[in-house]
Amino acid sequence: MSSAAITRPSNQPEWVLPSRGRVGMLTLIAAEAAIFTIFVVAYIFYIGKSISGPMPKDALELPIFSTVCLLSSSLTIHFAVKALRSAKVGAFGLWWFVTIALGAIFLVETGREWQHLIIEKGLTISTNLFGTTYYSLVGLHAYHVTVGLIILAIGMIFALLGKVKPAHSERAEIFSLYWHFVDAVWVIVFIVVYVIGR
Repeated sequence: MSSAAITRPSNQPEWVLPSRGRVGMLTLIAAEAAIFTIFVVAYIFYIGKSISGPMPKDALELPIFSTVCLLSSSLTIHFAVKALRSAKVGAFGLWWFVTIALGAIFLVETGREWQHLIIEKGLTISTNLFGTTYYSLVGLHAYHVTVGLIILAIGMIFALLGKVKPAHSERAEIFSLYWHFVDAVWVIVFIVVYVIGR
């Protein structure tokens, strides 16, 4: 068999293995999406099945401000990754910090909402089915935001120490997939809990 018989035509692109980090993150996102699906389905299944109050229409208010902050953070992290790819490390640090600030505002507003629900409306995780499913679903999302903020903060520390370089743009982009996922999940949670569930 001649070597000409087994060589590929030069016009076909060479297949390259995908990044391990990207594959790992997409696998994590797929697993987390399955978990969120279970919690969302449980919330939908139990809508209106509480035998005692308060009910969603009596307790919940639309968290517009916090939602705008969280969804805006998808844009800011995109700008941060784009800046790092363009070797604008200072701009990266600024956009990364704004992403942290927006995520932190969302988390603080979630905490304030829970304080209002617990103290003023008497809704706890053990009050009724609504309380159980609400705190489980929204709490699961808040946990993922918290994890994201910790990772963002670690990245910010590295940026402040001058350790972040344009060569790290792929890592920043891979993490941004997680943050976009968290934001996309919030859109679903917002619709299910605050629009459909009321």
